[in-house]
Amino acid sequence: MRIGLFSDTYLPEINGVASSVHTLRVQLEKNGHTVYVITTKTESNVEDDDPFVLRLSGIELKKLYGYVLTSPIHINAYNEIKEMQLDLVHAHTEFSVGIFARIVAKLQGLPLVSTYHTTYEDYTHYINLINSETVDKLAKKAVASLSRMYGDSSTEMIAPSQKTKDMLLRYGIKKNIYVVPTGLDLDRFNAKNMNKKKVEEIHKEVNLQEGETLIIFVGRIAKEKSIDLVIDGFEKVKKAGLKCKFVIVGGGPDEDVLHEKVKQLNLQDVVVFVGKKPAVDIPSYYHASDCFVSASITETQGMTYVEALASGLPLFARPDDVLSELVLENETGYYFTTPDEFCEKVKIYLSLSQEEKNALSQHAVQHAKPYDSQEFYRHIFHVYETAIANYSEMYVIEQIRPKSDFIQIVLTSPSSEDIKILVSLDRYFNNGYRKGFKLTQEEIDELLKEEEAVKAYQTCLRKLSIKDRTRKEMYDWLTQNTELDIEVINKLIEKLEEHGFIDDLKYTKSAVYAMKLTLVGENKIIRNLKKKGVPVEMIEEVLQFDDTETEEKNALRWAEKIKPTVKEKSVKMKKKILVQKLMGQGFSSDVIDKVMKSLSFVEEERQEIDNLRKVANKAKKRYEKKYSGFKLRNTVYRYCASMGFDVEDIYVILDEMEWKNEQ
Repeated sequence: MRIGLFSDTYLPEINGVASSVHTLRVQLEKNGHTVYVITTKTESNVEDDDPFVLRLSGIELKKLYGYVLTSPIHINAYNEIKEMQLDLVHAHTEFSVGIFARIVAKLQGLPLVSTYHTTYEDYTHYINLINSETVDKLAKKAVASLSRMYGDSSTEMIAPSQKTKDMLLRYGIKKNIYVVPTGLDLDRFNAKNMNKKKVEEIHKEVNLQEGETLIIFVGRIAKEKSIDLVIDGFEKVKKAGLKCKFVIVGGGPDEDVLHEKVKQLNLQDVVVFVGKKPAVDIPSYYHASDCFVSASITETQGMTYVEALASGLPLFARPDDVLSELVLENETGYYFTTPDEFCEKVKIYLSLSQEEKNALSQHAVQHAKPYDSQEFYRHIFHVYETAIANYSEMYVIEQIRPKSDFIQIVLTSPSSEDIKILVSLDRYFNNGYRKGFKLTQEEIDELLKEEEAVKAYQTCLRKLSIKDRTRKEMYDWLTQNTELDIEVINKLIEKLEEHGFIDDLKYTKSAVYAMKLTLVGENKIIRNLKKKGVPVEMIEEVLQFDDTETEEKNALRWAEKIKPTVKEKSVKMKKKILVQKLMGQGFSSDVIDKVMKSLSFVEEERQEIDNLRKVANKAKKRYEKKYSGFKLRNTVYRYCASMGFDVEDIYVILDEMEWKNEQ
């Protein structure tokens, strides 16, 4: 297979993307594939003599150290790429060269695989120069929108970690996203292949003293790496008298800032900047060290962590989802969140015996093994095969059948069964569909997704023909029973309203009339309709002009209907129960007061003593199995009192009842 790897950064730059692209290139070539790397020129603009690397000129971004911004359009380069006769384009960055990759894939009719290496939302501080929360939110929103657009233009997508995949899904990307951790040539970092002479040179370079523990950081010196937090930690380490040295390998936009910070904290003898180093020397810097540290929480995978593990170095890191399988507390390293905690974890490590330190180192090597580059190649090549297979399955429009508000197209493919899809008139005419028109699987999926909206609309019409429903009810049904985007659902609702199938005002008038007939109070009417999403203002407007029986008459009718069902209660209790039921039916306090004053309780008052006698006898029967004598009498008294009967009446009834064993 002939593959084009497109990236804004490549060796000799030292960063995760450059390393990942190079590792993939090496493994693809080892397995017999022809690989071309299309990237930017190095900062020195030295021509690359590698015939399989095509470098594009651009402008170095000082704030994004190691990255070169280039135009997405390169006519001469495009012609060279045509001669490469690629089978597949693999974009590793989203801007500049990444856009160029998409242009190449589109114009040459090639499947496009994209790997999303960078969590751009963690880099918005580079454009938020005024540190505005509003600017930051807008920048993050733009990142999500652009990421979604790039994802939609890809045949298949790759994320280096589950954390990155979850982020892309949160952005709304619907493509298949394969989680493929970047692989490493583990042998490069294996301590058995240590260049002892180079290690000795490094120890001299950093002025490592006898008995000192060397803790290393490798990567870009930039704000998002939080190296300042580690430096603060080493201030604590120095004050604690711990013999440690911190070596920073790499360069970046924050290099001067951190140099000044080290100077201010008087840590020049503890913190050493060695600058950028050739990729070939990086394993030796790991081998020269005892531990690795990074406070970054913006990694999509954290390849330097894996490199350190493969070199046998325990890790010091801040908690982050992407590190959950790399940093195991007290097994492959330690977590910290503050400078003080970092110092404490360093103390713990230094207190270990040599045997315990060796065990940590062995565990580190074991946990790096799943990231072997051959395994990486196997997973990537599976994605390539899938992309080519999906891209090759093109469909052709064979028939066009007009429907009422839609067009049904019939698609044929040599390798699949015919497909019938309903498409909107707008989609049909805007895309210029016609007989013989070819569509990719991606376009088919998009049309099928849109067809779900067509089917959902037809289902809505059927539901509304059976029973009127409010806007909210239909909205809730669509969100709960379909997988349509909110934007699509809103458009469907608007269309239903436009054609008069949903009319909340008409629904409210009908509902108010029906509930009034069943003697429901206005408060309950408002509650019921609010639950269905009808605005309170609309409900009150309808109630104001309602010409059915007045609220007081309905409340009185309801009370007179319920009153006979409340039996064997004191008048006081009966009134209380009626008030509660009227409130439950939705009538207001003012209306209830008027109703209660107009109700007659003469008959109930006349039967008060008879009701009390029945209640007392029932209570006596209920409790005499448990109590006797005064206890039984007192229990019956309390029960009758709780039912609202008059105290003097209760004593009269109790005195006329027979009580055993009162003595």
